[in-house]
Amino acid sequence: MGQAEGLHRRSASGSRGVCVDVFGRPKGMELRAMAVEFPVVHGHPNRLPFEGVLTLVDVASDKAPSGTRGHRVVLTREAAEAALPSLLGMAVDYKAGWDGHDARQKCGIITSAEVDGRRLTVAGYLFARDFPEMEAKVQADGGGMMGMSYELADAHVADMRAQVWTLTRATFTGAAILLREKAAYRSTSFRLKRQGSATPVGAGRHSSRVV
Repeated sequence: MGQAEGLHRRSASGSRGVCVDVFGRPKGMELRAMAVEFPVVHGHPNRLPFEGVLTLVDVASDKAPSGTRGHRVVLTREAAEAALPSLLGMAVDYKAGWDGHDARQKCGIITSAEVDGRRLTVAGYLFARDFPEMEAKVQADGGGMMGMSYELADAHVADMRAQVWTLTRATFTGAAILLREKAAYRSTSFRLKRQGSATPVGAGRHSSRVV
């Protein structure tokens, strides 16, 4: 499940990020993307490209993430878009048993992220040489059972008395790879990308990028 630290009531309304229409998509579809470009090193033994759905925006979680006092949460699109830069360069981690978070087991890095419709997707690299068990687990899974869960700090809640907490601002501090059934959102996913297909999220489309 997700982790959230420093939850408190929102003191001021956040400003909405400027969204970019995706060319060729149905009217009303919006995308916001950011990426850090890494130099290509063919056959790098410690870079294994991955991609996944980290969470959904404007949708209530299926479970209460840890640190939310039993409340399910909704991450607003505005908050997710504003927090995209904080995802870049953050680590992905995993816990033995694949059922939670362990921030000390950092096994990869996030290099790109986008909000596309209601999905917040990420891509990056696993440290395959350092964590060979990661590659073995994900390849054995085939992309069917593995999911993701975000880690947050300084999250602002619109109304802490509400049954479902609405997060209007937050900073991403990382993400975990875990069994999808253990994640706060059951619609997340995690899979390895084909070798040689390390195109950043949003490439070839009109997007905001940080380099």
